[in-house]
Order: sequence, then structure tokens, then C-alpha cells
Amino acid sequence: MLAVQSAAFDPGQVLNEFTAKVGNSGAVVSFTGLVRDDTGDLKHMQIEHYPGMTEKAIGAMMDKAQARWNLTECTVIHRYGELAPNEVIMMVATAASHRVEAFEAADYLMDYLKSCAPFWKKEVSHSGDIWVASKQADEEALNRW
Repeated sequence: MLAVQSAAFDPGQVLNEFTAKVGNSGAVVSFTGLVRDDTGDLKHMQIEHYPGMTEKAIGAMMDKAQARWNLTECTVIHRYGELAPNEVIMMVATAASHRVEAFEAADYLMDYLKSCAPFWKKEVSHSGDIWVASKQADEEALNRW
């Protein structure tokens, strides 16, 4: 399942529904990302995307992950719009026969989402607005795959 949405979601509920449909998988791995406020000055994060293009790009990476790690199930949810500090911004869940495959596939998808997914993020703070640039460490993490 892939969802790019503005609406909030409950990661626990999503994980319970995900786990219920994975059948005889031996492992489920999930990661939930929150809007981080490193400086204590953040009002909100503004996330933009191009509908259609974003889903197509993420869907292609999900297909690669499913094929490479023989996943039985895979979910990516990513929000857009105005998000306050500590709000849930995204979730990845993977299921496979063994934990190594589930962990690696989730890690791969996270590296992709952090470095290449077509989202544009602006931090709106009390001291001004700044577009968030891709970090070198995120790019290097993706290169290992």
C-alpha cells in the first residue's frame, strides 16, 4: 500500500492492519518518522509534492524493494501539507520471511525517502523560513544499496 496524504494517521492502527494481512511472514519491520524540531524554534514544516509524480516514484522504489528482498508486503505512507513539531510525517512497514530481508528493505526505503523522494520541505520558524536541503549523509546512505 502506498499513500501520499495530508491527513494524519495512527501508526499503531496501520501496523496492526499491516500485520494482520502478511500471512505466514516471519518478520515485520516498521519505522515511523516524526517532524523534528532541532532548535526549539520550529512553528511547522511545510511539505510539498507533485501529485502523481510522487506516487509513481515511490511506487517504483517499493517495487524494487519487494523484488530485491522478496517481501510479502510493503507499505509507505507519507504526509504533505503543514505539520507541527512531533507530528507523524511518514511510516514504512515491510514484511518478509526473515528479519534481515524485512530490516534491509525498510532501511532501503527510508534511505530513498530521505534522499530522493520528490518532496520539498520548508521549515517555518519564528526566526524565518528555510528550505531543507538533502544531506550528504543521506545521499551516502542511499549509495550503499
